[in-house]
Amino acid sequence: MKEEMKNGGATSRRSVLKSGAAMAGAVIGSGAITGFPMVWAQKIKNVTLRQFGTGVSNINEIAKKAREDLGITLQMTALDTDSTAQRVVTQPKSFDIADIEYFTLKKVWGAGNLQPMNTGKLKQFDKIVGIFKDGKLTPTSTIAQGTAPHTVSFVAKPGDKRFTSAMTDWYTMVPTIYNADTLGIRPDLIGRPISSWTELLNPQFKGKASILNISSIGIMDAAMVCEAMGEVKYGDKGNMTKEEIDQTMAIFTEAKKAGQFRAFWKTFDESVNLMASGEVVIQSMWSPAITKVRSMGIPCIYQPLKEGYRSWGGGLALSANLSGFELDAAYEYINWYLSGWVGGLLMRQGYYSAAPQTSKNFMTADEWGYWFEGKAAQADIINPFGQKLESAGAVRDGGSFHERMGRVECWNSVMDENRYMVRKWNEFIAA
Repeated sequence: MKEEMKNGGATSRRSVLKSGAAMAGAVIGSGAITGFPMVWAQKIKNVTLRQFGTGVSNINEIAKKAREDLGITLQMTALDTDSTAQRVVTQPKSFDIADIEYFTLKKVWGAGNLQPMNTGKLKQFDKIVGIFKDGKLTPTSTIAQGTAPHTVSFVAKPGDKRFTSAMTDWYTMVPTIYNADTLGIRPDLIGRPISSWTELLNPQFKGKASILNISSIGIMDAAMVCEAMGEVKYGDKGNMTKEEIDQTMAIFTEAKKAGQFRAFWKTFDESVNLMASGEVVIQSMWSPAITKVRSMGIPCIYQPLKEGYRSWGGGLALSANLSGFELDAAYEYINWYLSGWVGGLLMRQGYYSAAPQTSKNFMTADEWGYWFEGKAAQADIINPFGQKLESAGAVRDGGSFHERMGRVECWNSVMDENRYMVRKWNEFIAA
């Protein structure tokens, strides 16, 4: 996933709330809150929610807007994917809300440091797309391989450390952000059509290819390549056997030793710099990184590939230490999060909202048409931070939401042989 977004990072501490009654009157008078439960009726002196997660969605603007609309001080800390899992397990009292990826739940839920949410308290639950409930985008959808979000989304009751296979009233985490990932290319430097994952290892791009160096994600891209080449047939790319891991890493190690890769990147900015400079012409990439390169006036395509997409998703999970008023405030924040404003912010960067129909209310018809429906832009497409991303007439790479998310082949995952996989990946990087 996307580790370090330019707009992410820790927020500064903001002034604390005055009494609940005074704040409630001020907020009601401003018209900022309409229809949310008024937990603010209680007299309080301090409401701070400590949230950590990857830079993708830990964005300063979200904290600012939450403060304006709810009166909550949202204290954000941006970490990389591995550090988020470590913090849930080893520092359970250091956070209130964990903004983590779905595959991370397999690593951390058993520690007992997170509590499930009562779906009856989630006002937008009925608007959350099916892939985060029963796993299907449409009734006829095929469920992709890997850690599909619905497989880790429910437990039978609070305190349970095992996930259920069916929907219950207890949601492990509320989905917020997700996307379908593929390869980024520089069409001006490649000069021909690209249609398959196999191209990442094409000797034509020797010294000009790159793959991301986050083992649990990078190996998924590697598997997409090896399967497309016909070299490995996986039972489940998201849960490889030791033999499948060995086969995959052998193919990529051979390519590495032959000089196929220019670099191995870990951060958003690294991937942007490699592509913008032309040092790399084909690589693992993330949608907002593509649009960042394009906003610099450099041709860059998030190339749809015939074998489909690798997908990821993240959401908000509650600390097991939350209770009472703080827990009520966390529910209030999460309900606000899915009510549309944040979704619009994320959608206008190239991600998808878990409750897209609420986001539509915070996007222009042209923005919605471009980002969600796959229509040609009627005017220039501007991101939430005022930067031009696309010119009028542009069509989103891969088309509409259903065309993209409907072609997901595999989700980011934690394998049963995770430790073995990490060791073999590190050997590949060091080779």
